[in-house]
Amino acid sequence: MPNKTFFTVGPTELFPEVKKIYQEALKKKIFSISHRSLEFSSIFNLTVNNLKKLLNIPKDFNVFFLSSATECMERIIQNLVLNKSFHYDNGFFAERFFNISVQYNKSAEKFSSQYGTGTDFKNIKLPENTELLCIVLNETSTGVALNINDIKRFKQKNPDVILALDIVTAVPYYKIDFRYIDCAFFSVQKGFGMPPGLGVLILNEKCIKKAEEINKSGISIGSYNNFLKLKENFLKNQTTITPNIPLIYILGKISDFLLNYGIDKIRNETEKKAELLYNYFDEHNFIKPFVKEEKFRSKTTITLQTEIESDKIIKTLSRNGFVISYGYNIFKNKHIRIGNFPMHRIEDVRKLIKLFHSIKLD
Repeated sequence: MPNKTFFTVGPTELFPEVKKIYQEALKKKIFSISHRSLEFSSIFNLTVNNLKKLLNIPKDFNVFFLSSATECMERIIQNLVLNKSFHYDNGFFAERFFNISVQYNKSAEKFSSQYGTGTDFKNIKLPENTELLCIVLNETSTGVALNINDIKRFKQKNPDVILALDIVTAVPYYKIDFRYIDCAFFSVQKGFGMPPGLGVLILNEKCIKKAEEINKSGISIGSYNNFLKLKENFLKNQTTITPNIPLIYILGKISDFLLNYGIDKIRNETEKKAELLYNYFDEHNFIKPFVKEEKFRSKTTITLQTEIESDKIIKTLSRNGFVISYGYNIFKNKHIRIGNFPMHRIEDVRKLIKLFHSIKLD
């Protein structure tokens, strides 16, 4: 599909730079090196350092490379919960995080908001003995974005509880203050405009100590990819098992590209594109933003409800060169979702809006 532009919410349009980086890696035979080699350790170190600079991650935080964001959720539950986790649920990925805890036989509780709405956390009280608080910053399934300052204040009220934050479709746009986050994770096929297959888990020493505590209690924290083994290898600029070397290499290069492009520029452009989309669909006849309160509307995952089946809209757009996402789960034929990430150009957003305006969908 060479002539199509992907405004999907992930996987999405690749950065044009990915092709050049990939060809460079092939030429250097990067994909054939051993993950125990000095060459890989150098790639690992460069990627971690570039990512820390880009996202303003403190130097003493650990960065682990896993297979996906869902695996990150599993490892977090295994390593950070002896008994009780608490989840804020306002979308299907938050629900997934909760269900994983239940499947690991933890005492999981949740506070649920109606899908399409958010919270400021003022009316939420954590149950006694909560060890882990799980929050999705930007819910990909519903297009709800929480306010990072509300999360920060909630964490300040519960300083002893470990906070795990899903930032899958949030980064690199959303500015995250890692001083108030113990653990965060994302996958690269969304805001980083890369092929899928790599999850990135970022965590502090409080998480490592918790994993040690659970391990000493005799409860399993997993085998090769438990936090203790991941940490041991992280100190050597290595992974526990053979990793996705191509994507680790590309992530380092893309992070460097985004650093040079400018994080402030990325944020300003993201906001301008989101404003164009929301302004247009606020006035549309039968396609409207699913999230009614503007303060909870995601800037990166524009979720829209439609009075006609989404399938008709998506197929019509695709025939005209633009690919967008269906609604998620029960919303598949009721919603459409538009990704708004750094590789999406403002001129293409305008073309997409013009296409919506010109074609007959009803």
